[in-house]
Amino acid sequence: MKVSLRKLLSTGLVVISLAAVLIIAFANEELENAWEALGSLDPKWVLGIFGCWFAYMFFDAFGGWVYLRREGFRLALHRAVTACLIGFYYSNITPSSAGGQPMQVNSLRKAGVPVAYGTMIATVRFACNQFAVTAMSLVFWLLNRDFVRHQLGDAIWFARVGWIINFAGVPLCLMAVCQRNLIQKIALGVIHLGKRLHLVKNEEEAIVSTTNVLDTYHAALRALSQRPGQILIQLLCSCGSMLGLMSSIYFVYRAFGFSGTPWYQLLTISFLLFVSASYTPLPGASGAQEGGFLLYYQGIIPGDRIGLSLLVWRFFTYYLFLIVGAVVLVWERVLLAIEERRKRNQETKEEGK
Repeated sequence: MKVSLRKLLSTGLVVISLAAVLIIAFANEELENAWEALGSLDPKWVLGIFGCWFAYMFFDAFGGWVYLRREGFRLALHRAVTACLIGFYYSNITPSSAGGQPMQVNSLRKAGVPVAYGTMIATVRFACNQFAVTAMSLVFWLLNRDFVRHQLGDAIWFARVGWIINFAGVPLCLMAVCQRNLIQKIALGVIHLGKRLHLVKNEEEAIVSTTNVLDTYHAALRALSQRPGQILIQLLCSCGSMLGLMSSIYFVYRAFGFSGTPWYQLLTISFLLFVSASYTPLPGASGAQEGGFLLYYQGIIPGDRIGLSLLVWRFFTYYLFLIVGAVVLVWERVLLAIEERRKRNQETKEEGK
């Protein structure tokens, strides 16, 4: 599939998901005046939602910045934030978030970080985020299991399957450190099967690409495993980032003036919704996130406000990343152009001496 066609399809899916959310929010017959309801949102709680968005972004960028600084790169924090936001942007417009890490690595390369190290930090952040989200979701689930069973009912199977799929990334990351050759054999077997099923066009190219990825993962995680202090820092950043993202629902809940459900139960459902929908192979897990929200928070959020709650929640956890990411992409190009001009001017001055 051509790149332009993929971009068109991704953009189309984002537009369709936004249209669906707007229809759900404003076409609710139980709601008399949607605009009045939105205007009644408590500003201090709305500011809190933005704080959750910022925490999710900042802690992820900060973890990468700390890692690269320890590796000897004098990377400015704002460049790490730029790379992080660009990564989020492409994660949210590409199926299965496939474009996020490569574009983040590319942004770091433009900031002077070699591709190998950019790939390593992307790998480290992914591994720590997977561990953090599966561990925290399990803890909240176990502590509130009776509430979860009552709230989700038969839909609890979505959460169970989603958690297993997300957790699968954790032992695979550990095996990439301790059992590199075993992972290689498994990957080659999957590629060979894909070739026989006509899912893989070029087997040799797929093997080379997979081997390179596994080599990078192995080197990054092996180096990290020898630095317990660095592991702790990365895990704390991942916990801060994930808590920021998951806590947004609490502030949405309070912004509308709702009460009755404790924060820890709202947070529990938020984690389970994330693991249930995150593996959906559509940009931003579109469809699964919206449908899951309506299903999981049914009864917690009043029926006449659940569509508007979805709109506000989805804006801060998805669409805001697209808006800010697009702005940052332009800013990065401007910044690089300014740096290139300064470099040329400096070279001209040196030649004139």
